This record gives sequence, structure tokens and C-alpha cells, in this order.
Amino acid sequence: MTTNQHIKPATVERKENLFIGGCDTVELAKKYGTPLYVVDETTLRNICHDYKNAFKSYPHTRMMYASKALCTSTIVKILDEEGFGFDTVSIGEIHTVLNSGVELSHVLFNGNNKTERELDYAIKNGISRISVDNFYEIDLVSKVAGRYNKIVDVLLRISPGIECHTHEYIKTGQLDSKFGFDLSQLDEAVTSILTRHQNIKIRGLHAHIGSQIFEPSCFHDEIDVLTQTLGEISTKYNIVLDEINIGGGIGVKYVDSDLPPSINEIADVIIESLDKHIAKYNIEPPTLYIEPGRSIISTSGVTLYTIGSMKQVPNMTKYVTVDGGMADNPRPSMYQAEYLAEVANKVDETQTEKVTIAGRYCESGDILIKDIMLPKLSTGDILCVYNTGSYNYSMASNYNRVEKPAMVLVNNSQSDIIVKRETLDDLVSHDVVPDRLK
Repeated sequence: MTTNQHIKPATVERKENLFIGGCDTVELAKKYGTPLYVVDETTLRNICHDYKNAFKSYPHTRMMYASKALCTSTIVKILDEEGFGFDTVSIGEIHTVLNSGVELSHVLFNGNNKTERELDYAIKNGISRISVDNFYEIDLVSKVAGRYNKIVDVLLRISPGIECHTHEYIKTGQLDSKFGFDLSQLDEAVTSILTRHQNIKIRGLHAHIGSQIFEPSCFHDEIDVLTQTLGEISTKYNIVLDEINIGGGIGVKYVDSDLPPSINEIADVIIESLDKHIAKYNIEPPTLYIEPGRSIISTSGVTLYTIGSMKQVPNMTKYVTVDGGMADNPRPSMYQAEYLAEVANKVDETQTEKVTIAGRYCESGDILIKDIMLPKLSTGDILCVYNTGSYNYSMASNYNRVEKPAMVLVNNSQSDIIVKRETLDDLVSHDVVPDRLK
């Protein structure tokens, strides 16, 4: 098994309380307050090693962490140490990576509506590759590249027409999508670049077929489309295209019923498909970019909450409310995402009651977990929700004017703040009152 097939971090221990990374989670909650994001460094490094080992038989592989899953300076530094590059989708992510000491020669810039300001920042600072998503962007990249007298390497992002069984909002590779060129538009895009945009060099193709993917065969189909199209364009226009980016999307295990494939299974399918289609379409082995995000960071993260009020609806649901919710983890509200949790200070007690974990926010849909079996609960208990490393902090908000939580990194019984908890002053620091209202 590989790390993405586990719900809990690798260092979980059940002692008098729940321990992660050698740290007592109840003591973490006391020291740093709740809600609290906790990232286990060992688990994070383990999954990086899983990926590197799985793809070592294809030496042209470049791992690019999908920063949108969780982008902080500490996470960037750890992944840089592990030899990963970075897939970014905004000027903020690019700035975070650059500010962490990573050269942009290790960074890709993706997204379907990059602004001129963002492209200027990326190109000026030496971005490695830009995935061009549409005709408007071809013109914009060319304009900014000309400003700095640079030739910018790009990948053309396509919609390969592949649909994996995933949530409607996280499907990105089907034909009717806001992302990428339709295959019927590629000739026009290539011709435009070759004839009108001398500051752009096409290096290859990019596609992304979805998130939380459990079907390895999707990648076989994607590589078939990418390699065939790569070969056809190279031959038709007499240019060398030697890179494909297959995106990410590998699934993780949130609850017991989730059955994601191992990283090894995914790698076997991808490498076997590459070998087959390289021969079939008579092309040179391309550089393979892969962009794991969720599967890199999700399992290493948990969120600690303090239990507050409880309400028993007669003959119906018992609601247990925590001091966080949809503002620090919007995924249950957005995607009907499911999570596993346990009570950190009652690890040895029997699960005797079925409850629904509700958030503190003023929305009836602010439900974190429905119908979970837990020990008999008391106000002040610490709830640990697993697998919250991805798309929790990165999608957090200040809804109801509540401060965003802190984040700590745990390793070898040591804990360190890596994101400070917001303060009340932070909440109003960007507010401006016009002089006429003072």
C-alpha cells in the first residue's frame, strides 16, 4: 500500500490521547487553540518517496506539486527538498514559491484566465512553462514576452474528451469544459503561434482529466490522446514537441468505502501506456510532467476542533457543534465530501452514539460529518478530523467574520507554527472608511 490508501497519517499513535508526529493532539489544541490544522511531516515525505519510487523506471518524469491543494512557505520548502517542482495557478502561488527560495525554472503556470499582471510577474521572473489555455492567452503571453524580449516555452492545454467517475465540479477533461482547447481548435492555435507569435515556443501538450480519480485506466486513455496528438502536430508542422503533462487527480482514502489505487498501480498504467503509445505513434520518449496535489498533502493533514453545544432533536438527529466548520473546510458543503473523525481525548472509549458534526457558521448546510459513531461526548472534547491536508486551508474563508485557523507542522515530537492564527485586527486590517463617513 502507498500513503494515499490510508485515511490517517503514518505516525498516528493511540496512547492516553491521540498522538500524531509524536505530539499529543490534546496538548496541541491547548497550546495553539482550535480549530487547528496539523500537518505530519513524516507522512508528507512518505508520499513524496512513494511517487519517486513508483516512477523511477521512467527517467523522464518530472513531479510538479499542484500548489492549489495547499500552498504555504513551509510546505513549499519540504517539497523542494524532496525534488518536486510546482504547478501554480495564480500570482499568489507563484510569489509564495519564489519567496520560499525556489527558482521559477522549477515552476509551471496553469489556469484558464491568467491576467496580464500575473503573466508579467511570471515571465519577468523566469517561469519554466506556461500552459496556454485559449486563443486570448496566446496573444497575451506573446505581448508580455515581447515586453521582456523573451521566448516563452508553453504547453497547449487540451480537453481530451475523457470523463472519469468523479464529482461534477472536479471533472476537467471532458469536452464541455471551461479548460483547454478543443482538439478541433489545435491546428488554428499551432498555426497562430508559428506564424504570428515568435516569442512563444510550443514544447508539448497538457491535459487534466479530473480529481479524486479511482480508475487508473483513465490515464491510459489520456496518454493515448496526448501522444497521438503530439505525434500528429510534430509531423504536420515539422516541429519538435517532446513534453506531455498529464495533470494529477490521483485519489485518496477519506472513508473506509473509498478504494483508491496505489501510486504504484497508477505509475504502472502510465508507464506501460507511454511505452505502448510511444512505439505506436513512432515518437521519442517525451518528458512526462505529473501534477499530484491532493494525493501529496491530504493524508498528512488533520484538523482539531473543540466540541461545544449539543442538541438532540426528539426521535431524530443528535447535533454536536464544533468551533469551526464550512469556513475552514468547505468541501462537505460544496462536494458532499465525507470524512472520518475520532475524539482525541477518548481514544479507548467505545463508540456508543450516532451524531452529526455541525459547524458553528450561520448556515443550515454547515455540516461537517453526518451520522458518525463516536463515544459519549462532552463539551470541551477534542475532535480530530482526518485527511484535511488538501483543499481546507487553501479554500478557507472569513465567513461570519471569523478568523482563519493556525497551522502547525509536527515531527519527532516537535510542533512548529507554520501559519499564524488570524487575529481580530487582521480581520479589519484591509477595511477603509471614506473620509466623508468619519
